[in-house]
Amino acid sequence: MPLALRYPPDQRFESYVAAPAGALARLRALAERPGADWLFLAGAGRTGKTHLALALCAAAEQAGRRAAFLPLAAAAGRLREALDALDGNDVVALDGVERIAGDRDEEIALFDFHNRARSLGLGVLYTAQAAPDELALALPDLRSRLQQCARIALSPLDDAGRAEVLRDRAQRRGLVLEDAAIDWLLTRTDRDLGALVGLLDKLDRASLAAQRRVTVPFLRKVIETGT
Repeated sequence: MPLALRYPPDQRFESYVAAPAGALARLRALAERPGADWLFLAGAGRTGKTHLALALCAAAEQAGRRAAFLPLAAAAGRLREALDALDGNDVVALDGVERIAGDRDEEIALFDFHNRARSLGLGVLYTAQAAPDELALALPDLRSRLQQCARIALSPLDDAGRAEVLRDRAQRRGLVLEDAAIDWLLTRTDRDLGALVGLLDKLDRASLAAQRRVTVPFLRKVIETGT
């Protein structure tokens, strides 16, 4: 249980909103059960791919398994070494396959890892902004390997989904966020989910400092003054 605390507490399966039917069950199986289907999460930006990848790792560690999360963009230029270091884990989440598409050396490194992970019995989750057949991969063999993974397609949230995320995040912080304030946020500010969550963090700090509920007038004041 303590190991799971390394992952952001907001990013768990139970806090993911509007998951496709059966998606969370398949992800839990990959996290907890050896031999479960490998998965490929595909979706545009801000659809929660990283959220689910981190949730997978947290769930695996809660189940007593070793897990690792690797954003492929962070390993640019040294991907082979980064992937080699993952062999001792039971579950691996590789986030952002599109970031290495078109780089033959990086693709070969990922292809070699994929084959090695299969032989070692690791569980692997891939995420990308598009399905394998839509990525600009230079290595046909890598594409064919990725296509063998069970696929989950994620869609952007509508306003009702964004509102549910804000309510959940506020509740987890102990922040009282009135429905009118949520409606105001969704109609008067950037509706990008990442920006909304960042604003929620700011409101949480301001509310604590002022010892006030987050009402529409308080929202206006915080946003207009930048405090």
